[in-house]
Amino acid sequence: MNYLGIDLGGTNIKGGVVNRAGELLREASRPTNAAQGPDAIADGIAALIRELEAGETFAGVGLGCPGTVDDENGEVVCAFNLGLIHYALRDAIRERTGYSIRLGNDANIAALAEAAVGAGKGAHSTVVITLGTGVGCGVVLEGRMLTGWTGAASELGHMVIAEGGAPCTCGRRGCFEAYASATALIRMTRETMDAQPESAMHAVAKANGAVDGRTAFAAKERGDAAGAEVVRQYVKYLAAGVTNVVNIFFPEVIAFSGGVANQGEALLAPLREEVRRQEFGGRYVRRHTRLVGCELGYQAGIIGAALLAQQ
Repeated sequence: MNYLGIDLGGTNIKGGVVNRAGELLREASRPTNAAQGPDAIADGIAALIRELEAGETFAGVGLGCPGTVDDENGEVVCAFNLGLIHYALRDAIRERTGYSIRLGNDANIAALAEAAVGAGKGAHSTVVITLGTGVGCGVVLEGRMLTGWTGAASELGHMVIAEGGAPCTCGRRGCFEAYASATALIRMTRETMDAQPESAMHAVAKANGAVDGRTAFAAKERGDAAGAEVVRQYVKYLAAGVTNVVNIFFPEVIAFSGGVANQGEALLAPLREEVRRQEFGGRYVRRHTRLVGCELGYQAGIIGAALLAQQ
């Protein structure tokens, strides 16, 4: 029998049928309709389940959701962008479909997929870091997600790397997210462009229609000193957080996803050098954490949710 994985996002609900080997067999999506309230979201999830069933009965259903979830009690504790606060999602889906779903944080779910069948396949331990609007993280140790006592563990984006530094959306200052997200990179790029009107970053941004996470990297490729300095500074901040992750967990693999990670080796090569220079015992250890790009893309959320249902 196969499993169903659901990735609940702010705009769309994506779902797919996944076999025991973690292969995505078929998929579908529909709007989340979060503005219509929690019950409308549950209605959409149920409709997606019925669409994907197509006469098949699933061995289990898993769902990944942003925010904090309580899998033990089947509750979304808080997912602010969805308007879900202490919402009994498992009961709501059971009433509509008969299935009792497993719940996981979306970043943790994606990490579970990458660890099992993606960039960390075969590895002892995998951490996934998403460099997007914020910094999302998921930790998988020996095949199990690290969720902590409350289900909210692995929020590595909110460890402080610069005491009293830039404000973070969580209310603290100096968080990893405030310096290593795509949002932070864009802020740094704009600040440097304001100070360096002759920089090639202006031409790059004009050609692309906006300043984004690619601007400084593209300018650096053109030999622009200001763009190169933005990249150097960004990698320095990213390395500070990644080195902390290495020193805490020493995972076999850290895999990166999100828009900034699309820079590939232009990002990863200098990051590896900086992390190895800073990591505990880096001069003497024989084995280093592998820093790589994620492999599954948007499918990670679907596959990871289905894998959670297997556990």
